[in-house]
Order: sequence, then structure tokens, then C-alpha cells
Amino acid sequence: MGKKDYSSFTKDELIKEVESLKKQKTYGLVWEEDKTKENFDYYINWDGIKNKELFKDTENKFPVVKEIYANNLFFSKDSDYNLVIEGDNYHSLAVLNFTHKNSIDVIYIDPPYNTGNKDFKYNDQWVDKEDSYRHSKWLSFMEKRLKLTKDLLKKTGILIISIDDNEVAQLKLLCDELFGKENFIALMPRLTKKGGKSSDDISSNHDYVLIYTRTKKAVFNKIEHTDSGFKHKDEFFKERGLYKLNQTLDYDSIQYSRSLDYEINIGGTLMRPGGSTKQEMQKRQEKNPDRDFCWRWSKELFDFGLKNGFVVVKEYKNKSPRIYTKTYQNATISEDESNKYYVELLPRAKAISTIDFLDNAYSNDSAKKELKNYFGKVMFDYPKPTKLVEELIKITSNKNSIILDFFAGSGTTGDAVLKLNSEDGGKRKFILCTNNENGICAQVTYPRIEKVINGYTGFIDKLNYKGLKTNLKYYKTDFVDSKGTDKNKRKLVNESTDMLCIKESAFEKVVDKEEYKIFKNGKIHLGIIFDEDFVLDFIKDAKKIDNKINVYVFSLDASVPEDEFEEIKDKVNLCPIPEVILQVYRRVFKND
Repeated sequence: MGKKDYSSFTKDELIKEVESLKKQKTYGLVWEEDKTKENFDYYINWDGIKNKELFKDTENKFPVVKEIYANNLFFSKDSDYNLVIEGDNYHSLAVLNFTHKNSIDVIYIDPPYNTGNKDFKYNDQWVDKEDSYRHSKWLSFMEKRLKLTKDLLKKTGILIISIDDNEVAQLKLLCDELFGKENFIALMPRLTKKGGKSSDDISSNHDYVLIYTRTKKAVFNKIEHTDSGFKHKDEFFKERGLYKLNQTLDYDSIQYSRSLDYEINIGGTLMRPGGSTKQEMQKRQEKNPDRDFCWRWSKELFDFGLKNGFVVVKEYKNKSPRIYTKTYQNATISEDESNKYYVELLPRAKAISTIDFLDNAYSNDSAKKELKNYFGKVMFDYPKPTKLVEELIKITSNKNSIILDFFAGSGTTGDAVLKLNSEDGGKRKFILCTNNENGICAQVTYPRIEKVINGYTGFIDKLNYKGLKTNLKYYKTDFVDSKGTDKNKRKLVNESTDMLCIKESAFEKVVDKEEYKIFKNGKIHLGIIFDEDFVLDFIKDAKKIDNKINVYVFSLDASVPEDEFEEIKDKVNLCPIPEVILQVYRRVFKND
């Protein structure tokens, strides 16, 4: 944070500074917000910005998206559409707040890490290590986007962020503030590469996965155990799954207890902790040391474990036999309220906080190999591996979830969603948002998704990959000027239509008239009326449709003509158009 020269402040400026300082928090994040205005603030944050002269070209413009038909992919009328939105993600998130408010199940993002090495741009300028407001700019950048993100998530929604050491502490505090400390789930380390640059003796080869929920109503799926130690089969207790033998029953490094120092008789062979003789055991019991060999289990627990198949005796040629306990994937020994032991069968799963992302399969090395197989070379810096994102989606989504990634980069999230659907028969949909900086969207994101959908031959492994057929709509961010010209009227009508079609996921045109339109998807119909004078004409066409219709009516005042729909009230559901869209509509059409 840069130093302020208060000697040059006027009295009014000093009073304002004191008032500002008094409002600041005593704990949490504080940063130079007045130094971090963005180009997009004027038309995304509707109150605008103070210095309008700096952003004259943005005044009275409304963010929308326009469809790029040439990039659409279509395979089935019965399938929903995935979305790719090309443009600044601040802009894209504003549009999605019209189309997907409280509708997203999982958001995964991989934002710029703010290393100072040309990985983060602010107002079209690289933020380097010498920038006095480097962290303030990043925090402001993230806060604005995460505020919009929070409104997109369902009450059961889950936010997942990849981040590294540069901003992990600040991001954690920011998310605590925006989402609530009570909704923090986990901060898990991930291996980024096998080696790494070192600071003294510590290798920098990891980053983190930060997870928050929208509310406590979020539910995580259990995931299958993948511990390679579970390799032994049990023919007598198949329902318990595989087991591993990695623990002996006796230890010399735990706190000694005389009650755990006893003889075990198995098939006539007497066994004592540490392979002791009877005399050695008696001396140990008399000495009662702080630490020495003893069993981990009480005599009662051992007898139960032996009887119920939780104990194995290993014989050795040149040393005493050892007792091992079985750790099953799917079962354990539990104790009830009356202190009686029983075998408890468990789901073959483990908690989310114990996921091992330190495996090389989750590293950036793996992600680079994937990109090379798609394109013959690595066309994106620091890509994330599909397996990482697929695993996270598997844990946090159901089979009909909507997954958003507004830092889509190389398109890993879309790839992961399609592959997971292919594996489990799911119908998850993805929304990918990315700018086209250095051609990333046109040359990497979209081509990768197109390959996954249509099929491709790997550059490295030379294998032919079958396409994972699905529908895709491609949009670019755009603006509508609120001046009342014919061009602006047509543009607002067309692109507002696009956004309402996205909102309802209804794209097949059934009725196409200048004054109103009707679309459908497999479940519902969508009606959009641009001129209130044509409601009766719309009703004539609506009567021919044997389905429920969600209807949006543009109006020059605040009213919705409910009375006019009385005769088909059981067929229509009148939906409100976002007020910010209506405001621009009224300005554009005010002279008609």
C-alpha cells in the first residue's frame, strides 16, 4: 500500500480521510479501494463511478451477449445447451446475473495468481511486483467478481477456487467476509509439479484448492477410496471390501499401560508385546515405564477382533511371529452405548478434506500432456489437469448440475464435465467464460471443447477419441447504447431475446414475429412480447401450444398486463424482466 502525503491534503480531504479510517474494520481485509476502479465499473456497478470523464465511452451502455452462430454445435433437440461466452468475465458475470441468478450448482475458478510475472492485468495493464497497489488491485478485482458470483449460486451451491501462496491468505479472508466463515469447507494443497524452485530448503511445488458453500444446505458427495494399500481380499467377509495390513498390534512408541501388556494365546502359541519373554514382560510391568512395548488393543477388543476376522498372525523364519490388524475399506470395529463391540459396515468413501491432491495425476505436468495431445504443443501457461476438476465436480455436483467457470482458460472445466457425464450418464451442463487475450478463446478454449464434442486424434498417443456429443451455444459480450435509434432498438430486442432464451434454455423457434416470439425446449415454452399492443395476437398463437409457457412482456411503464392473459391464465406463467433491462428498454423506446 502506497504512503500518503497528508501535508498536501485540504481540510475537507483530511476530514474525509478520517471518516473513512473510522469506518474501516479492526479485523479482516482493508485495501485501497479508491485506487482500484475498473473500466467496467460504470456499466456493471449500476451506481457508476465518480470520475465519468475517464470512461466517457461507457456511459449509458448496457451489457448483453450476442450469439456467434458459426461456432454453435448442435446434436439433439432433446438435449440442453452448454455455453461458451467470450469477453471480460466481469461483463459476463453481469449478464449471467440476468440469466442464471440463484441457478448455478458449482463454480470452479482458477483466477490469476498475482505473482507479479505478467499473469494479472488490471485496466489492460500488467500488474508487476513493483506496483504499490498490486494486492489492492487484485483484491478489488476478485471482490467485484465474487460478489456477482455469490448471487449466481443456489442455496446449495459450492464455490471452488485454485490459488497459490501469493494471495491465498488474502483470498481466504475475502471469502470469509463475502460467504461467511461458517461456510468455509477446506483449504487443500495440490502438487503442481514434481520438482520446483526452492526458497532455502523448501520446494515451491504446490498450490491450493479453497472451497466454500453458499449456505449450510450444500451437500457433498462421498468419493471412492483410492488408497493403493488396500490390496488384500477377504474370502470370508467380502462385504467389508479389500483390506490392508500396515499396523502391528504391538508398539513401543505409544504410552505404556500395564492393562495393555498381556499374553495372547493363538493356537497354543503364547505371544507377548515386542516378542518379549515372560520374564522380560514381568520386569516391564514392575517398572511401568512411560513408553515401552504394549498392545494397542485391550484384551476384550483383541478377543472380539480375533473372533471376527480383524487379526492376522504373520510367521517369520528368523524372528518371532507378529500380530497385525486389518484395516478394511468398508468396515470397522465400533462400540455401542453399553460398551459392547460390534462390526460396523461403512460406505466406501472418505471425507472431502482428506482427498490426496499431492498425486502427480493432479499436477500441471499432467495438464500439459493433455494440451499437447490436443494441439501438439502447450498453448496455455499453467493449465489445470482434467482429473483435478473432474474429481472436484464429482464431489460437489449431482448429475443434473450446472457448472460455471468464469476463468475458463484452456477449457479444462468443460472437458471435465463432458467426460464425467460420459462416465456416469449425467446431464451436467457447463458455462465457460473467458476473454480472448492472445487468442486464448478462439485458439484454445473453443477448439479444445469442439474436439471433445466432435472427436479427435491425439497428437501424442495417436489414438482416435470418440466425440462426446452435446449441444453448445457460443456468445460474445456486447453492449447496447441507450440512445433511441432504430439500430439500438433492434439490437436491444435481439440481444435481450438471446439472454431470455439462455435464462430458460429454450432456443428452438416456434413463432417468429416482429412484435413477439415463442421458443421451446424439451420441457417448456418461452414467450417474449416486445410490444404490449400485440398481447391479443400472442394469445391466439399461444392457444395452439399444448404446454406451459413462461411469458416475458416488455413495457414502457412498471405494470404487467395480467388481466389481458385472463383467458389463458392456466397456460401462462408471467415472468418479470430484470428491471435494469427494462430501464434501458424504456430509454431506447421512449420517443415512440
